[in-house]
Amino acid sequence: MKAMVLCAGFGTRLGALTRETPKPMLLLAGRPVLDYVLRHLARHGFDDIVVNLHFRPEMIRDYCGDGSRFGVKLTYSYEAEPLGTAGAVRAVADHFRGGPFLVQYGDVLTAHDLGALRAAHAARGALATILTHRRAGSNSVVVVGADERVERFLERPTEEERRGVDSDRVFSGVLLAEPDVLDLIPLTGPRDFPRDVFPAVVGAGRLYAHPLNGYRCAIDSPERLAAAEAAVRDGLVG
Repeated sequence: MKAMVLCAGFGTRLGALTRETPKPMLLLAGRPVLDYVLRHLARHGFDDIVVNLHFRPEMIRDYCGDGSRFGVKLTYSYEAEPLGTAGAVRAVADHFRGGPFLVQYGDVLTAHDLGALRAAHAARGALATILTHRRAGSNSVVVVGADERVERFLERPTEEERRGVDSDRVFSGVLLAEPDVLDLIPLTGPRDFPRDVFPAVVGAGRLYAHPLNGYRCAIDSPERLAAAEAAVRDGLVG
């Protein structure tokens, strides 16, 4: 199956750690974050993977090569200016026209069973299925019905928008989508899935959530980088 790993961000919240190094190339127990991500995808049958690049692209290309060391075929998509999470996929849309595909943020380390995600997505006839976990006060709020259909998706809501919304489910940075989603991505400018695509899928009644099982960490601070390294050493992810 096909997947895209988003690696074009700057990782500014990590400060000096990402001044000269792309965030997905930060080391965990001697291996880059991206190494773990690609191997996890390969274990779950995602063997045709696109990686988008912007900052210090040569570091990722030199380390990952053609993907054979991970058991996958890698294709690179260079962005002269970052296109956002959805704009990045839009730039290589033709690659994903043949069937469902996965998108994963490049700083998300997880041991989630992606086979279970695929099965749930297919069983519901979803247009897109997002991995979710529980965390109060996050950047996103996902309101889910009894059948895991997403009823509301709030991206970076204000305190007023949060008022009266009773949900601690949040987007985990992994989604599985059908090719029709590609036609919902606006054609110009940087675009993001949470802000520019998910509302339309919610409106169509075809955005579903899938609860996280196992380990997950978004490596967006020095503290989380240290926590992820501890998780690797403890065998929670590998």
